[in-house]
Amino acid sequence: MKRLEDYRGIVEDEILADLHKRASKLYDRHIVHVNSTAQGGGVAEMLYTLIPLMNDAGVDAGWRVLVGGTDFFNVTKAFHNGLQGEPINLSEQKKRLYTQVNEAFSQYTHITTHDAVVIHDPQPLPIIKFYKKRQPWIWRCHIDLSDPNPKLWEFLQGYILRYDLMIVSHEAYLRPDLPIEQRIVNPAIDPINQKNVALPDATIARYMKRYGIPLDKPLITQVSRFDKWKDPLGVIEVYKRVRERVDCRLVLAGNMATDDPEGFTIFEKVKRRAGGLLDRGDVILMIGASDAEINALQRMSSVVLQKSLREGFGLTVSEAMWKGTPVVASAVGGIPLQVIDGDTGFLVEPNDLDLCANRIVEILTDDKLAEELAVRGKEHVRENFLITRLLGHYLALLDSVLNES
Repeated sequence: MKRLEDYRGIVEDEILADLHKRASKLYDRHIVHVNSTAQGGGVAEMLYTLIPLMNDAGVDAGWRVLVGGTDFFNVTKAFHNGLQGEPINLSEQKKRLYTQVNEAFSQYTHITTHDAVVIHDPQPLPIIKFYKKRQPWIWRCHIDLSDPNPKLWEFLQGYILRYDLMIVSHEAYLRPDLPIEQRIVNPAIDPINQKNVALPDATIARYMKRYGIPLDKPLITQVSRFDKWKDPLGVIEVYKRVRERVDCRLVLAGNMATDDPEGFTIFEKVKRRAGGLLDRGDVILMIGASDAEINALQRMSSVVLQKSLREGFGLTVSEAMWKGTPVVASAVGGIPLQVIDGDTGFLVEPNDLDLCANRIVEILTDDKLAEELAVRGKEHVRENFLITRLLGHYLALLDSVLNES
């Protein structure tokens, strides 16, 4: 199990001592987190570290994963897209299935004895309706809420109003039409998990060989789920522009989240768009890679791209910066909190393919610039986006809501 002492030398001892002090106010408190998947996506990754660290600090923290079938996750994926502004056919059948799955889950998930409940994202949002609420409930939304579909938002508000607090990742996601308390908490990466810890050169070389990724030319990489909001088709178009000026290779690396049924459809579209580039090995698709293998890829890349159209936060940006790899990313969602344009990386508008390509070429052809971006980027992540900082925010919020209740 991970312990706070494991982070000595990465963060200051004063930070670790402060975390223990904050946690002492929550001794004997029972906290439970609920989300929709144990693997795939940033939420599960954060909970894998956050839960053990809360327990190590003295807080009894648990984790429950919502059980749902394909039809349910098709509905919640549509809801995810709708919350990010996409049109949705909000039928009574969708509403009923959404609610019924949560009601069924509540029958065999007993969380009434916990002192606080943290619900992550819209999939388990309605579960609050099926319990006698005896404690504070927090809804932690990791999605971009800046422009949700109005009909969907009106429907979901009926559940959100039951909560004591909503947490979002960015100031732009705060909802003035929502009469409950709202707070901003930035997500974070774990610097010592297998995706971010330092790797020996021999291990990196072995992983690259396993996936057939030659190192004879610079690598441009995007790591993300195969999701239309991550715009993998646009990434291929940017790459085509870059390779006209610099001989390089593109790697699109991603896994399929169990709660995202659209992933396989997007993956097939990517294969068709890449076409002959795949056959020649100029574009490589890296599917199902382990955290350690993604770690190796990010370290060997000359540029990491995050060309999202919408983005709740986009932790792959901080992951790359932590490894000293320069980043070019879309100026959407929480990405501009991580990338300070021209200082810790480059920001571009998501549909500006030419500027995106130009920024990548600048990094590939200017070693000094690449090194400067790498140094400043890593320090920015150290100061703002490590899991110890996230733990501190959670401890403070829990102390606040429990003392008020």
